[in-house]
Amino acid sequence: MLLKHPLRQRQWQAFKANRRGYYALWLFVALFTLCLFAEFIANDKPLLVKFDNSYYTPIFKSYPETTFGGLFDSEADYKDEFVRELIEADGWMLWPPIRFHHSSINYQLTTPSPSKPTKENWLGTDDQGRDVLARIIYGTRTSLLFGLLLTLSSSLVGIAAGAIQGYFGGWVDLAGQRFMEVWSSMPTLYLIIILSSFVNPGFWWLLFIMLLFSWMALVDLVRAEFLRCRNFDYVKAAEAMGVPSYNIMFRHMLPNAMVATLTFMPFILNGAITTLTTLDFIGFGLPPGSASLGELLGQGKANLHAPWLGISGFVALALLLSVLIFIGEAVRDAFDPRKYLQ
Repeated sequence: MLLKHPLRQRQWQAFKANRRGYYALWLFVALFTLCLFAEFIANDKPLLVKFDNSYYTPIFKSYPETTFGGLFDSEADYKDEFVRELIEADGWMLWPPIRFHHSSINYQLTTPSPSKPTKENWLGTDDQGRDVLARIIYGTRTSLLFGLLLTLSSSLVGIAAGAIQGYFGGWVDLAGQRFMEVWSSMPTLYLIIILSSFVNPGFWWLLFIMLLFSWMALVDLVRAEFLRCRNFDYVKAAEAMGVPSYNIMFRHMLPNAMVATLTFMPFILNGAITTLTTLDFIGFGLPPGSASLGELLGQGKANLHAPWLGISGFVALALLLSVLIFIGEAVRDAFDPRKYLQ
């Protein structure tokens, strides 16, 4: 329905005219979709098992070894030769393309870890014998989900703060600006490191800590737009008719500020991913053992004799950030009147 509007159609055409950003959008959608279903691409458990004329899905449910005629009640190790022979004697297993989870260790290596790329480990293994490609896939998913959640939550807080300051003005605007000046002058990275040392670092804790300092990116844009619109005739007329302030702010004035907001969101997402990667690189990010691009870059720095670690992490991060930058440039062109009115 939105694309049926003539203005939206022109903006979509302006977005498509930026071929680099248009193709980057489809590449981002493809990468994000693949990473969301990482368990179906890289896993140390088969997707489907047929045994004794029955079907099992180990990827969704744990089955004891005794289910397949084994000796132990613990979960079956499907890569163990004994379990594999039991299943293949009366069935088969359907494996994902990469037979390693991001936390699984390859105990069949013939060379010390980190080992070079082979047919089994396409990008080699890290210093603990874990598959690099599997860790990149899972680490990319973590970075994207973290960045998207942080971008969404910080944008909501920043838009609300900017709208309140711009609409009410006066002492509200003055107090908000002085608070932002003090808050933005703090050394963000050091404060995040200090706060992370007080709590056990985790996904949600890290998201909350970074939200404390990342919500100011859109405040100035939204505030300026609301300051411009607060004296328009339609706003004055709505106030004279007794329309509630929140209704005027978020129904009538906010759409005017969404152009700049949507233009900056891909760059905010880029910054969120970069910050998470930096924290993981210096050891103050996600818990140890988590799949992370920053942790992979740190291993590349610590193991210069294994260049595939640093190169793999750099290429994955550079590709992800470049795609987001290209999308942001295309979105900027789409909302530029000089582009879509031509």
